[in-house]
Amino acid sequence: MLEKEVIVVGAGLAGCEAAWQIANTGVSVKLIEMRPLKSTPAHHSSEFGELVCSNSFGALSPDRAAGLLQKELRTFNSLIIQTADKFSVPAGGALAVDRSKFSKALTEVLSNHPLIEIKRLEQLDIPSEGNITILATGPLTSDELFIKIQKFTGIDACHFFDAASPIIYGDTIDKDIVFKASRYDKGDPAYFNCPMNKNEYINFRGELIKGEQASLKDFEKESANFFEACLPIEEIASRGVDTMRYGPLKSIGLWNPKWGDLFDKENRLKKRPHAIVQLRKEDLEGKLLNMVGFQTNLKWSEQKRIFRMIPGLEKAEFVRFGVMHRNTFLESPKLLSPTLQFIKRENLLAAGQITGTEGYAAAAAGGLIAGINASLLAKGKQPVTFPGESMIGSLMNFISNRNKILSNQKKNKFQPMPASFGLVPELSKRIKDKRLRYKAYQERSTEVLNRFKKILDSCFEKKPLTYQN
Repeated sequence: MLEKEVIVVGAGLAGCEAAWQIANTGVSVKLIEMRPLKSTPAHHSSEFGELVCSNSFGALSPDRAAGLLQKELRTFNSLIIQTADKFSVPAGGALAVDRSKFSKALTEVLSNHPLIEIKRLEQLDIPSEGNITILATGPLTSDELFIKIQKFTGIDACHFFDAASPIIYGDTIDKDIVFKASRYDKGDPAYFNCPMNKNEYINFRGELIKGEQASLKDFEKESANFFEACLPIEEIASRGVDTMRYGPLKSIGLWNPKWGDLFDKENRLKKRPHAIVQLRKEDLEGKLLNMVGFQTNLKWSEQKRIFRMIPGLEKAEFVRFGVMHRNTFLESPKLLSPTLQFIKRENLLAAGQITGTEGYAAAAAGGLIAGINASLLAKGKQPVTFPGESMIGSLMNFISNRNKILSNQKKNKFQPMPASFGLVPELSKRIKDKRLRYKAYQERSTEVLNRFKKILDSCFEKKPLTYQN
């Protein structure tokens, strides 16, 4: 049987994963990416899989939802997670990467694959019905293509506003003030911490709220809504005096070693700052530092002025200022099956953040499923649905027509969803202890996916390739 070529539109995380999974099974792929011919408000390079917001994939431990998702992806030879593992940087209990090396490695691996043809052009329409196609164009899909997608689906797009944090040069922070530590002293000190006393915090918050913001277009102002998991820091500040202190500026579990003996447990609370701004390494050497939780829509001049009020950052030099951009996504429960096929056209699939998943690992999971199923279609076989007991399967159930509540009730507005244990089915035996319950979710996932993988492997005649770079 002659296998068909698969077209993948978009070389973000989902598109890269999809192309890798397809080529792994011996099927040819045409990977289309519009950058550098046309860029977006958030991208800064032409590399594949560019991380435009944080450089973190979330918690590493498999007893956390993000960590379990990463573990599941490793089971299926995920290019994205293997590359993230290879170019990881210290981040406490999270998987964070050197974003430049990460993207360059993805670009090199896929560009050199004999079964992947790279096309640098803007895709202006959905490929014809004769093609097996994966739409992985992300939340920054070009206007021209999204108009065609809306026309195809007959449903208006949803959107929210996302923002990226500033990045500063590591050698411009004041290390006489900033101290290295991880929360509760767990593991090696992974974060640079800028301590604030109460007066410094109050003054900083006041300027943050008054800061001049970058203007949005008129049509965006009328319908502006923020994604609650990625709020601009000035929006968090406006919600209450202590809101930041219970969010990105929380100091719980952090003690300033410059303020005395850390082993003096009786006086430890006196050594805890009123608030803390954390900086996470963007690269292994710490030449670049990301301001954790500081997504913002402030004007660049205001960012420079206000963020230099933070103790230790008085002379900080910025590599990149924070930006805000409009993220568009599909009302997927009305459009997609759990296989990520469009209900009205089975050889058209969608993957990644355009489907309404949130987070880098979730985008990779969508690419993995879409890639596997596109390859099965190319081989004339039936697509597969991942087990709902897995984090991958539960995410796909949430964004697909399995999610009957969001599909049928207008009052339940569909919103992007990250990996969460709240999505997985309950255990057969109730476990009250949360830690033990999450461990049980992990063990159940491992068991069902090991069985599922054996069935899936039998669908493909060729042994999957392994990651090499």
